This record gives sequence, structure tokens and C-alpha cells, in this order.
Amino acid sequence: MDPLVTFCLRMGDTTLILGQQTAAWCGHAPVLEEDIAFANMGLDLIGQTQLWYEIAAQAEGQGRTPDDLAFFRTERQFLNAQLVERPNVDFAHALMRQYLFDAWHLPIQEALCESGHQAIRELAQKSVKEVRYHIDRSRDLIVRLGDGSEESHAMMQGALDALWPYAADLMAIDAVEQALVGIGMLPPLDRVACAFEAETAVTLDRATLAIPGNGHARTGGRTGIHTETMGYILAEMQQIPRSFPDARW
Repeated sequence: MDPLVTFCLRMGDTTLILGQQTAAWCGHAPVLEEDIAFANMGLDLIGQTQLWYEIAAQAEGQGRTPDDLAFFRTERQFLNAQLVERPNVDFAHALMRQYLFDAWHLPIQEALCESGHQAIRELAQKSVKEVRYHIDRSRDLIVRLGDGSEESHAMMQGALDALWPYAADLMAIDAVEQALVGIGMLPPLDRVACAFEAETAVTLDRATLAIPGNGHARTGGRTGIHTETMGYILAEMQQIPRSFPDARW
């Protein structure tokens, strides 16, 4: 597959699946403000997905649309990071998943503002404002709940312990990114991991949360290897388009 198409699918699939997971909190969040905030963030992420899929579809040149890419690919054809497909165990897990994603998403969007590919550069320049709001919100909640009551601290630490190994999948760099850096479409992305480490070190310390020790990094999502929850997410997300593929409304 063309490296440009692969990179755009990795980015778009990651925002799509997190948007789907985030939207599941609509009507279920513990307070109304968070219910609305999660729904709005999900809309932002799915809007970004549409832009990534448009670039991918144009580069691919096979006549597929963003809807085709979202609803008519199989699990192994999705290239999202495994972190975003982790289940909505509880609100602590949802917040921690969002924060770890945001801590990666902001620096990569800031880096992509320097992309040599015009459409990617314009996408990043447009979405980076939304992403800054996202991390401001998730960072604040992580600190408040981590440094809150004994119960909230324990729940946030448990969520961090469970999700931290999956953060590695966000920052994995392989021949795809290296090829795009080599031709100037992408700026060097090494700084993204550095920014992630700096952000999480400061915020998690303020939240009195301990970063887990070096364990087994959970990677593979960006090459189509997913966790047991991915099939369930796609089954729910793709049910209507696959049942009525010619429907229009």
C-alpha cells in the first residue's frame, strides 16, 4: 500500500475508533457537563477522520469514499492504535484513555502543521485548535481525580496501570513514516514521543499517579493486529451500513 494512504488510514482509523468509543458515553456520563463534553469531542474526532479519509481516498485513486473506508473494511484492514479500542470499563478508564491519546495527539498535530503535503498541513492547522481544548480538559480532570479522594485516586491509578502499555502503539514509527519523512511529506516525528513523555511525566506527577514500570508494550494495531474488543466495536459501528448498503438519508 502507498505509504501516504497507510499513514492517513492510521491517523483516521485512530480518531474514528476513539470517536466511536467516546460517543458511547452520550447519555451515560456521570454528570451532564461530561456527557456533553464527551459527545462534542467525539464529533471533533469523527470530523478529523473525514478529512484523513478524504486524503487517503484521493491518494488511493480507487473511487472509494470516506464512508466506504469507515464502514466496509474488516478488522484486519483497520490500522488504528490499540489504545483507542480499549473498552469503556468505567469513567476512569475513558478519561485516562482520552488523556493518553491527547498527550500524543497534540504534539503530532503540531508537527504535522509543518508537513510538506499541503492537505495534511491544512488538516493539522485546522484540527490543532480542537486538540488543544481536548488536552486542556482531560489534563485537568486527570489531576483533579488523581489527586482527589482515596477512591478516585485508586480508580485513576488502576486505569493508568491498565492502559499505559498501549500508549506505545501510538508512537511506533516504521518504514511508512520513514518513507514519508524521506520525501518531505512528514517532518521528523521523533519529537512526538519526547513531548508525550514530558507531558505525561508532569501531569501524572501533579495527579499523584505513578507511571507503571517498563512492561510489555502493546503494539500492532497500526499494522492491523487488534485486541479482542475491536470486532465488537466494528460490529456495532458498521451494522446499519452493511445491512442497508444502498440506503440514503
